[in-house]
Amino acid sequence: MKYLFRITAILFLFCSCLLAKPVLAASSTSVTPSAFSEFSAEELKNKDFSGKVLQSIDFAKVDLEEADFSDSDLRGAVFNASNLAKANLKGADFSYGFAYLTNFDGADLTNSIFQETILSFSTFKDAKIDGADFSLAVLEKWQVKQLCADAKGVNPQTGVDTRDSLGCPS
Repeated sequence: MKYLFRITAILFLFCSCLLAKPVLAASSTSVTPSAFSEFSAEELKNKDFSGKVLQSIDFAKVDLEEADFSDSDLRGAVFNASNLAKANLKGADFSYGFAYLTNFDGADLTNSIFQETILSFSTFKDAKIDGADFSLAVLEKWQVKQLCADAKGVNPQTGVDTRDSLGCPS
Protein backbone atom coordinates (compact mmCIF):
# COMPACT_ATOMS: atom_id res chain seq x y z
CA MET A 1 0.00 0.00 0.00
CA LYS A 2 2.86 2.34 0.92
CA TYR A 3 4.54 1.78 -2.44
CA LEU A 4 1.26 2.09 -4.33
CA PHE A 5 0.74 5.56 -2.82
CA ARG A 6 4.30 6.58 -3.75
CA ILE A 7 3.93 5.37 -7.31
CA THR A 8 0.56 7.13 -7.65
CA ALA A 9 2.00 10.37 -6.27
CA ILE A 10 5.01 10.24 -8.62
CA LEU A 11 2.76 9.54 -11.62
CA PHE A 12 0.53 12.45 -10.60
CA LEU A 13 3.56 14.73 -10.35
CA PHE A 14 4.88 13.56 -13.72
CA CYS A 15 1.48 14.00 -15.44
CA SER A 16 0.94 17.43 -13.94
CA CYS A 17 4.31 18.54 -15.32
CA LEU A 18 3.41 17.25 -18.78
CA LEU A 19 -0.02 18.86 -18.79
CA ALA A 20 1.05 22.22 -17.37
CA LYS A 21 -0.46 25.18 -19.17
CA PRO A 22 1.61 28.21 -20.11
CA VAL A 23 1.19 31.31 -17.99
CA LEU A 24 0.88 34.70 -19.65
CA ALA A 25 2.40 36.75 -16.84
CA ALA A 26 3.75 35.82 -13.46
CA SER A 27 6.21 36.75 -10.80
CA SER A 28 9.34 34.68 -10.22
CA THR A 29 8.31 34.27 -6.59
CA SER A 30 4.86 34.01 -5.17
CA VAL A 31 3.07 33.34 -1.95
CA THR A 32 -0.68 32.81 -1.94
CA PRO A 33 -3.22 33.67 -0.74
CA SER A 34 -2.88 37.42 -0.77
CA ALA A 35 -2.50 37.57 3.03
CA PHE A 36 1.27 37.57 2.47
CA SER A 37 1.31 40.00 -0.45
CA GLU A 38 2.40 42.84 1.84
CA PHE A 39 5.78 41.17 2.35
CA SER A 40 8.67 41.45 -0.07
CA ALA A 41 10.82 38.39 -0.77
CA GLU A 42 13.53 39.80 1.51
CA GLU A 43 11.07 40.24 4.38
CA LEU A 44 10.16 36.53 4.36
CA LYS A 45 13.67 35.55 5.49
CA ASN A 46 13.70 35.05 9.27
CA LYS A 47 9.90 35.64 9.33
CA ASP A 48 7.98 34.34 12.35
CA PHE A 49 5.13 32.07 11.27
CA SER A 50 5.17 30.09 14.54
CA GLY A 51 1.84 28.70 15.67
CA LYS A 52 0.04 30.03 12.58
CA VAL A 53 -2.58 28.17 10.54
CA LEU A 54 -1.15 28.15 7.02
CA GLN A 55 -3.14 25.32 5.47
CA SER A 56 -2.89 25.07 1.67
CA ILE A 57 -0.66 28.16 1.38
CA ASP A 58 1.54 28.13 -1.74
CA PHE A 59 5.14 29.26 -1.20
CA ALA A 60 6.63 29.05 -4.71
CA LYS A 61 10.31 29.91 -5.25
CA VAL A 62 10.46 31.82 -1.97
CA ASP A 63 13.50 32.32 0.25
CA LEU A 64 12.38 31.42 3.78
CA GLU A 65 15.85 30.84 5.21
CA GLU A 66 15.77 30.78 9.02
CA ALA A 67 11.99 31.40 9.06
CA ASP A 68 10.15 30.10 12.12
CA PHE A 69 7.29 27.70 11.34
CA SER A 70 7.41 25.98 14.75
CA ASP A 71 4.09 24.47 15.85
CA SER A 72 2.39 25.79 12.70
CA ASP A 73 -0.38 24.04 10.76
CA LEU A 74 1.01 23.59 7.25
CA ARG A 75 -1.31 20.77 6.18
CA GLY A 76 -1.63 20.80 2.41
CA ALA A 77 0.86 23.65 2.01
CA VAL A 78 3.16 23.83 -1.01
CA PHE A 79 6.84 24.76 -0.92
CA ASN A 80 7.83 24.51 -4.57
CA ALA A 81 11.55 25.19 -5.21
CA SER A 82 11.73 27.17 -1.98
CA ASN A 83 14.59 27.69 0.46
CA LEU A 84 13.89 26.57 4.04
CA ALA A 85 17.56 26.26 5.00
CA LYS A 86 18.03 26.56 8.77
CA ALA A 87 14.27 27.10 9.17
CA ASN A 88 12.52 26.05 12.38
CA LEU A 89 9.72 23.58 11.64
CA LYS A 90 9.80 22.04 15.11
CA GLY A 91 6.40 20.49 15.85
CA ALA A 92 4.89 21.68 12.54
CA ASP A 93 2.21 19.57 10.84
CA PHE A 94 3.05 19.43 7.12
CA SER A 95 0.80 16.43 6.35
CA TYR A 96 -0.50 16.09 2.79
CA GLY A 97 1.88 18.86 1.69
CA PHE A 98 4.16 19.24 -1.27
CA ALA A 99 7.82 20.25 -1.21
CA TYR A 100 9.40 19.69 -4.60
CA LEU A 101 13.04 20.81 -5.00
CA THR A 102 12.95 22.47 -1.60
CA ASN A 103 16.02 23.07 0.53
CA PHE A 104 15.59 21.86 4.13
CA ASP A 105 19.38 21.85 4.78
CA GLY A 106 20.12 22.57 8.43
CA ALA A 107 16.41 22.91 9.26
CA ASP A 108 15.00 21.80 12.61
CA LEU A 109 12.28 19.25 11.82
CA THR A 110 12.10 17.87 15.38
CA ASN A 111 8.69 16.29 16.09
CA SER A 112 7.27 17.55 12.79
CA ILE A 113 4.73 15.55 10.79
CA PHE A 114 5.22 14.85 7.07
CA GLN A 115 2.55 12.15 6.66
CA GLU A 116 1.68 11.58 2.99
CA THR A 117 3.77 14.60 1.96
CA ILE A 118 5.51 14.67 -1.41
CA LEU A 119 9.14 15.64 -0.78
CA SER A 120 10.63 14.73 -4.17
CA PHE A 121 14.12 16.05 -4.89
CA SER A 122 14.23 18.12 -1.69
CA THR A 123 17.46 18.16 0.34
CA PHE A 124 17.88 17.55 4.07
CA LYS A 125 21.64 17.91 4.67
CA ASP A 126 22.28 18.39 8.42
CA ALA A 127 18.53 18.65 9.12
CA LYS A 128 17.50 17.66 12.63
CA ILE A 129 14.72 15.05 12.31
CA ASP A 130 14.41 13.66 15.86
CA GLY A 131 10.84 12.44 16.30
CA ALA A 132 9.72 13.46 12.80
CA ASP A 133 7.00 11.31 11.20
CA PHE A 134 7.47 10.63 7.46
CA SER A 135 4.73 7.95 7.20
CA LEU A 136 3.75 7.39 3.55
CA ALA A 137 5.80 10.42 2.46
CA VAL A 138 7.13 10.33 -1.10
CA LEU A 139 10.93 10.37 -0.99
CA GLU A 140 13.67 9.24 -3.37
CA LYS A 141 15.96 6.42 -2.22
CA TRP A 142 18.90 8.80 -1.82
CA GLN A 143 16.77 11.04 0.44
CA VAL A 144 15.76 8.11 2.64
CA LYS A 145 19.42 7.07 2.93
CA GLN A 146 20.38 10.65 3.87
CA LEU A 147 17.60 10.89 6.48
CA CYS A 148 18.13 7.41 7.95
CA ALA A 149 21.72 8.30 8.84
CA ASP A 150 20.43 10.56 11.66
CA ALA A 151 16.87 9.28 12.22
CA LYS A 152 15.84 8.69 15.82
CA GLY A 153 13.03 9.31 18.23
CA VAL A 154 9.26 8.92 18.29
CA ASN A 155 6.79 11.60 17.26
CA PRO A 156 4.88 12.71 20.37
CA GLN A 157 1.62 13.35 18.47
CA THR A 158 1.44 10.30 16.19
CA GLY A 159 3.47 7.84 18.28
CA VAL A 160 5.39 6.80 15.15
CA ASP A 161 9.10 6.01 15.30
CA THR A 162 11.08 8.19 12.85
CA ARG A 163 13.17 5.28 11.54
CA ASP A 164 10.03 3.16 11.00
CA SER A 165 8.28 5.99 9.15
CA LEU A 166 11.23 6.24 6.74
CA GLY A 167 11.57 2.46 6.32
CA CYS A 168 15.18 2.59 7.57
CA PRO A 169 17.02 -0.72 7.80
CA SER A 170 17.44 -2.04 11.35
